[in-house]
Amino acid sequence: MAFTVVITDHDFPSLEPEERVLRPMGIRLDVLTSRDRSTLRSALGRADAVINQFVEIDADLIGAMTRCLLIARYGVGYDTVDVAAATRAGICVANVPDYGTQEVAIHAVSLLLAVHRRLLQYDTALREGRWLKGPQITPPIPRLKGLTLGIVGFGRIGRAVSEHAESLGLHRLAFDPYISRTAASEGGATLVDYQTLLRQSDFVTFHTPLSAETRHLLGPSEIALLKQSAVVINTSRGAVVDTMALARALHAGRLAGAGIDVFEQEPLRANHPLMTAPNTVLTPHVAWYSEEATLTLKRRVAEEVARAIQGEWPRSLVNPEVKEAARLRLGWKEGGGT
Repeated sequence: MAFTVVITDHDFPSLEPEERVLRPMGIRLDVLTSRDRSTLRSALGRADAVINQFVEIDADLIGAMTRCLLIARYGVGYDTVDVAAATRAGICVANVPDYGTQEVAIHAVSLLLAVHRRLLQYDTALREGRWLKGPQITPPIPRLKGLTLGIVGFGRIGRAVSEHAESLGLHRLAFDPYISRTAASEGGATLVDYQTLLRQSDFVTFHTPLSAETRHLLGPSEIALLKQSAVVINTSRGAVVDTMALARALHAGRLAGAGIDVFEQEPLRANHPLMTAPNTVLTPHVAWYSEEATLTLKRRVAEEVARAIQGEWPRSLVNPEVKEAARLRLGWKEGGGT
């Protein structure tokens, strides 16, 4: 029996890693080039598995996926997929949670350092022919060692950030309702409540998935708790931070700066107030990127699809509660996966 895998969208130069895994199994790749709803519904209706990057797979599209075993997401986050609808339909959802942990952690720390050390201001001034002395930059730059980093979300990436921050001499606080004090301590941080973290931190970095619980986790009322000298870093999901509220605070001098890699609407529009916010470093959702991370991501997504086609559970199953419905729908045996 020939299987069809639909790739709804991607921005990679080639699909060679995926083909290397799936072609030997006789799996056909159907790569879509249109986001037209009728085209999507038609293609998804013949898919045995779906690989997804940016296209939103909502309940309506999932309703058309009568053959689908698995939706595999290129990335850690899976907010492009209506997981609840997929679960009701007996469709597994998988992500790749650890392909770029070090890349994102290093990018977050790089943003922190660039903002703290005012690298863009010095670079711009020098290119404009102004040879600024240290004290001429405003606001003044405090010594980094001994300052406090608040880490919101203490999973793989949050812990990696904590490890890098230790070498910089930063004290670390963590907020994560799903871990214990012992787990935070083992990662070099002190577990505190969210309000305490906001009040005490000199830097706040976000490493949490996007959900109803975390949308606008940093909004106007939370910004009001931050020190005026605080810096905000976000490499998680754009909507975790209310970017308009953040921009207003930066323009008003309510915060010292920000380093942002993810945005509520991407690409970021040219007239967004963050574009002109002082002491702000912006990057275009590239924290995850390295050549090695890219290859790992693509290979792992394909391997999850291969497992599903073979009647096995994904290794990174986002919705484990789907198992009973999937067994009934697909006839998978109890031992057909773990």
